[in-house]
Amino acid sequence: MQFSKNTSNGSGKSLLIKIVFVLIIFIGAIVLLGKIEFPSPNKDIEKIIPNEKLKIVK
Repeated sequence: MQFSKNTSNGSGKSLLIKIVFVLIIFIGAIVLLGKIEFPSPNKDIEKIIPNEKLKIVK
């Protein structure tokens, strides 16, 4: 009876390829979102808080 050594070099390479592929897609999505110009408000937003709602904590 002979013992044979079963090695799996292909599974390590396929895992590495999958990780690299996911990283490329993730970085590409970040770059594409960075190129989109989202609208920004033209005026400053100011909210007036009445003195009744302010509480002094000592």
